[in-house]
Amino acid sequence: QVQLVESGGGLVQAGGSLRLSCAASGRIAGINAMAWYRPAPGKQRELVASIISGGNTNYADSVKGRFTISRDNAKNTVYLQMNSLKPEDTFVYYCNVKGSTWTGRGFDSWGQGTQVTVSS
Repeated sequence: QVQLVESGGGLVQAGGSLRLSCAASGRIAGINAMAWYRPAPGKQRELVASIISGGNTNYADSVKGRFTISRDNAKNTVYLQMNSLKPEDTFVYYCNVKGSTWTGRGFDSWGQGTQVTVSS
């Protein structure tokens, strides 16, 4: 079992910043990818940003230049620095982590979600 605990959401004015955190715990042998998602029309969730074990990152076009994803491998934690926030960034943000456990089995875990609200 791998658990994810998210934090850092809240209410901020347009143009402001927030930093989301997601810490993974459990019998983790290795983490391949860490990412943040949010709901999207016609989809269950859309990718906001991802980072893989080699450090390569990927961003949705709507957040490029404003959001930065990073990870602390020692803490099994992923961060999402959100700058220049817009009202249209208002969503529940979900953390996703993929990797392997001590038993060699893969895992694909989701956090409980953290609310981000941007006021105009």
